[in-house]
Amino acid sequence: MGPHRSLNARLGATLAIAVLLLAACTGDGSGASGAAATDGGGGGDAGGYPDREITFVVPFSAGGPTDTVTRLIAGPMGEALGQQIVVQNVEGAGGTVAAGQVAQAEADGYTVLMHHIGMSTAPSLYEDLAYDPLEDFQTIGLVTEVPMTIIGAADFEPNTLEELVEYVTANADTVTYAHAGIGAASQLCALLFQDAIGVELVAAPYEGTGPAMDDLLGGQVDFMCDQTTNTTSQILAGDVKAYAVTTPERVESLPDVPTTEEEGFGEVQVGVWHGLYVPAGTPDEIVQALTAALQEALTDENVIETLAGLGAAPVSEDQATPEAHTQRLQEQIDLWRPIIEAASAE
Repeated sequence: MGPHRSLNARLGATLAIAVLLLAACTGDGSGASGAAATDGGGGGDAGGYPDREITFVVPFSAGGPTDTVTRLIAGPMGEALGQQIVVQNVEGAGGTVAAGQVAQAEADGYTVLMHHIGMSTAPSLYEDLAYDPLEDFQTIGLVTEVPMTIIGAADFEPNTLEELVEYVTANADTVTYAHAGIGAASQLCALLFQDAIGVELVAAPYEGTGPAMDDLLGGQVDFMCDQTTNTTSQILAGDVKAYAVTTPERVESLPDVPTTEEEGFGEVQVGVWHGLYVPAGTPDEIVQALTAALQEALTDENVIETLAGLGAAPVSEDQATPEAHTQRLQEQIDLWRPIIEAASAE
């Protein structure tokens, strides 16, 4: 039955209700750009903070889902703070290179990390992790939760999820699924899928969802699971086939795409949450200024409309707080630790 069968037995009910994420995209540890407005209103009374540009560090490749969300909120957050925000992509090791870099940065509010569920799974995935997500960071607030989609190459034979299951079951040795690296949400989604159908498939790991999508569009791989922020435009343009969304209800921007639950695979439910972090020890008034700017950005009409077009939405104001963010991080660490340990023992 393959090495993941007992994993399914352990995950079943837990993962059916879990909000997951790990889209870990890896890369070369460099690259930067992106921006926000510079002439908005001041950032409140935070001891003169900010008086220069702020860097938002993204642990994954430019153009990927987390990068998209980061650049979307950087503009209105920069306006709220009265300073430019630049976005820097620091790829590598499932997001741990960037997180380690930010953990060691000056705790002055000028280096901010945007990360997703990877912050909660890294402690279980990496034995020699250079940081502790709860001890070495101060949370700012949650940003958004993003559904995922199961999609196939445009010329891939199956047209529905039922046909996909039948096809991959009959061709397990030759069908390839792409994912964004070890521990990425795209990989976890694929593992849940193959676990649900009882078939182990051929994986094609990439350093980020961007390169994976490129090869899916080119027909070099057959299918993948990825966030709606990275797939909605491709689906609507007809460049890929959409088999299902991995949420209990249909996604507003993709009303014709059925859910995995509707198709009989309710255990394959995966979503991705994002949050902002600064190094531990960052002064409270700076944390408060960043949280206030985040909350303001999440009410920005362009942010709301753009996320809606990508099948996502900003979190509510009470979730865009350090307290709610820390609680989510702790809950997800506790959720994933036994799951990952069980999978590793196979």
